[in-house]
Amino acid sequence: MTRPTNGHVPDGPGTPFKATALGGGHGLHATLRALRRLTDDVTAVVTVGDDGGSSGRIRRELDILPWGDLRMALDALAERDHTGPTDTATWRRVFEHRLGGSGALAGHAVGNLVLAGLLDVLGEPVAALDEACRLLGLRGRVLPMSPVPVDIEADVTGLGLSETAGSGQGADVAHRIRGQVAVATTPGQVRQVRLVPRRPKACAEAVDAIRTAQIVTLGPGSWFTSVMPHLLVPEIFTALCETEARRVLVLNLAPQPGETAGFSPEQHLDALAEHAPRLRLDVVVADPEAVPEPDRLRRGAEAFGAETLFTAVGEAGGAPCHDPVALAGALREAAGSAASPDRVPPDEWDARVDTWGSGARRRLGAADVFFTPTGDPRRYDEEDLRWP
Repeated sequence: MTRPTNGHVPDGPGTPFKATALGGGHGLHATLRALRRLTDDVTAVVTVGDDGGSSGRIRRELDILPWGDLRMALDALAERDHTGPTDTATWRRVFEHRLGGSGALAGHAVGNLVLAGLLDVLGEPVAALDEACRLLGLRGRVLPMSPVPVDIEADVTGLGLSETAGSGQGADVAHRIRGQVAVATTPGQVRQVRLVPRRPKACAEAVDAIRTAQIVTLGPGSWFTSVMPHLLVPEIFTALCETEARRVLVLNLAPQPGETAGFSPEQHLDALAEHAPRLRLDVVVADPEAVPEPDRLRRGAEAFGAETLFTAVGEAGGAPCHDPVALAGALREAAGSAASPDRVPPDEWDARVDTWGSGARRRLGAADVFFTPTGDPRRYDEEDLRWP
């Protein structure tokens, strides 16, 4: 098919298009289940910072990628009704099965072990994942954000610790916390996240998938440990900035205890802006039930050059989980809608970036701003913006 010059997905039910989804964990799983209802050409680009559970144990023992989030992405794209010669449904159940008992293998997801074995035999993570895709009869592809594992490091305040230990006096200071599980469960407020190594190598196939897509999604998911890490990989971020695809951000349905406790929807956007002010978006998808003040969210989205699509995407009742059918409808509308049909001219966008710390924050209102502007002009150096 001819690629649209403005990044739009062609209109019409059933029209195929190429989609790339960035994220990790349950959030990415929901997005992939939605996208596979719209197109067969879906690529998942998955974070590789997990250090807990079965993934963390294998990572530490073998010094390889943590497979858990990648395995979940495989499951999301796997066929449920495959009728070919291979019983992929059985393989899907095996991949998600966890071993019991009390020995060394207790608690391991079988899929993590299979992926580790494929890597050991094939010698390259993309080759291992591609083979797993064939084994599971996947529509689409699953790729790591980076071919090497990363650690997530955060500056956190609000831990009840003062500069003068034991004195009970002094201003609350930022403390460095390292590890995805530790950051995701911190009782404090995350102020900034980094990756270790600071500028990890990107998966070349993932970069290509972002550049050649017609729609790229970011979120939902754990904001600082699943969504934000993609913006901190130089080649991934550059591809995200330069792609002609429609860039769609899907907001969470509720703050995550620990990591984003107390965050409003617009504060999630503010966190993205603090870490990547040069990021542009086309559409921000939000469930109206999760947005107490829609006008504030609209203004936050406008700072990214994006329209806001308010539509019900949560499951009825129960936990705040995205409904894959409803989310598929929202992504279809976001991909082909008339929202933000023209790109913001580069000179105008540069001006927006330069004034983010003042004008954009005034538009949001002081009450909306979670992060504190530094006031240091060097903060707006491009590399500092991309990789704090």
